[in-house]
Amino acid sequence: MDEDDPGLPDDPVLKDSTELDDESGESEPWPFPRFPRGYPPPGRPSNPGERRAAAAAQRQRDRGARPPGRNQRLSRDEIVRAAIAVADAEGPDAISMRRIARELRSGAMSLYWHVGSKEELLDLMLTALEAEIEVPEPSGDWRADLRSFARQVRTEMAKHRWAIEFISDRPPSAPADAQNLERVLGMLDGHGLSARVTVDIIGTVTTYVMGAVVREGRELRGERDRQRAEAGLSPEQLDEAHRRYRDWFANSGQYPHILKLMDEDVDPDDPATRDERFEFGLDCVLDGIAARLVASAAAQPGPDAGA
Repeated sequence: MDEDDPGLPDDPVLKDSTELDDESGESEPWPFPRFPRGYPPPGRPSNPGERRAAAAAQRQRDRGARPPGRNQRLSRDEIVRAAIAVADAEGPDAISMRRIARELRSGAMSLYWHVGSKEELLDLMLTALEAEIEVPEPSGDWRADLRSFARQVRTEMAKHRWAIEFISDRPPSAPADAQNLERVLGMLDGHGLSARVTVDIIGTVTTYVMGAVVREGRELRGERDRQRAEAGLSPEQLDEAHRRYRDWFANSGQYPHILKLMDEDVDPDDPATRDERFEFGLDCVLDGIAARLVASAAAQPGPDAGA
């Protein structure tokens, strides 16, 4: 081992998470390891100085020392919320222990009393976002329940678009996470589905929502780009540019479907239709699920099948 590098404490992502939940206020401890999410760490990798600071803080904790000064007033939740705010504004690459310390008007060493590394910080950030989604108990109307769940996930992910690239399937990471998963899976009770089919249906809905949120994020960037490009043009110049654009498609004779979109004034990225388009796509997904449930019911043996 490098004499200048005292080494890191045990991987905080894999350690028993009971310690991680001490500051969260959860009444039910989570006794299982937190499994890796399989994502690259944000921003630059931890440098030797950060590793030494983390190791030094770990040694102090192991000795039972208390954090000095401002460190005593910091909490893990405060650190996580500050990091989420930075990621929401600037993306996950902006996350570093020094940056979050500046946001909190503290020293970077202070953070290491509560969070072992920026990789652990990112994991805690994503766990906090998962906890913001509180799935209600199934109502017995699977379609209404899945629609409500899809809308809720979309709302949360739209607030934290950066998190989409880090989200993947993994075992529950906390009691609230497990409760949400149990309730979502219970939305399809009573249809005789296997566990495999049930989880695949939930995965299909979630995949649609994530794809829609990614698409909407690109639309927002496209709107900003177009506004910048058209900022110096007069209404007359814009009308002329649109006319030339349409005339080119019309005169080519090769794009009747695109020309129809233009003649009917259909903008596939129109922000005014964003919610309507999301609901249309969700209806298509739910219609497909409904067809599967009908087919599954038809395949079930009747009460006299064994007679």
